[in-house]
Amino acid sequence: MTTSQVQPPQTIREFTHAFPATRLGASRARRTAMSTLGDWGVPPGSPLSDIVALLVAELAANAVRHGRVPGRNFELHLRYEHATAVVHIEVSDTHPRRPDPTTVAMADPDADGGRGLALVEAIAHRWGVEDRTGPGKTVWAQTKPTDPPGPTRPQLHDHHPA
Repeated sequence: MTTSQVQPPQTIREFTHAFPATRLGASRARRTAMSTLGDWGVPPGSPLSDIVALLVAELAANAVRHGRVPGRNFELHLRYEHATAVVHIEVSDTHPRRPDPTTVAMADPDADGGRGLALVEAIAHRWGVEDRTGPGKTVWAQTKPTDPPGPTRPQLHDHHPA
């Protein structure tokens, strides 16, 4: 008789993929991120999944709109730390222009754009810009630490006799 050993859950998971620097590529990056999180146990529609979807969508859209170099892709990297339910998102492109995190503000309400990094600023726990190996930069965002997603915990209620 053989016994199987239960492996502890992997505490850190990572995913990296290059996408074409097009609107379709940005959309595929968001969908791929959601699918990957689902594979890692973060249910679609959960608060963490929704926050990551918005962060990936904004960072990928910025890479396509402001960081596009013809013939070059952008890269999405996700790192999920199960113990803290923190997702670290990196979007790298090959354009040298860097956003300045200290000057992010909401754009004119009548403008067609300019809200992406202000949204990232509002919903990410932290975000920033770093140099990368090779040309370009990496814009990253990180979610707030929370309890890992999983089965709903039973609610404890005080029982008061009538």
